[in-house]
Amino acid sequence: MPSHPDAVIRIKNLRLRTFIGIKEEEINNRQDIVINVAIHYPAAQARHSVDIDDALNYRTITKAIIAHVESNRFALLEKLTQDVLNIACDHPWVTYAEVEIDKLHALRYADSVSMTMSWRR
Repeated sequence: MPSHPDAVIRIKNLRLRTFIGIKEEEINNRQDIVINVAIHYPAAQARHSVDIDDALNYRTITKAIIAHVESNRFALLEKLTQDVLNIACDHPWVTYAEVEIDKLHALRYADSVSMTMSWRR
C-alpha cells in the first residue's frame, strides 16, 4: 500500500468564554477566547473504513477542550495554550499538534493577542 502524508484535522474558531488573566477585572469576569487547533495523524485505517473507531474523533477532542477551558481559571495565556495542546496531542496516533488561542480585546488597538504552541511525536 502506498504511503500517504498525515491527514490534518482542523478545529477552526472555537469560541469559548473562560477566566483568563491576572487583573481583578479578568479574575472576576469570563472573557472571550478563540481556539484554533491542527492535529496531524496518519489516518491509514480511516482512509478505507466506515467505522468511527478507525478515525480520530474530533468531537471527543473538542468536548474535552470545551470542558477543560470552561471549568478552569487561567492566569496566563501560556498555561491555557499548553493545557489545550496536551488535550490535542493526547491520542497515541497523533504525530503533530498545534494550538493557537486568541484572547480577544486584550489590547486597546488590537483585535486580539494570541499564543501559539506546537508538539511533535
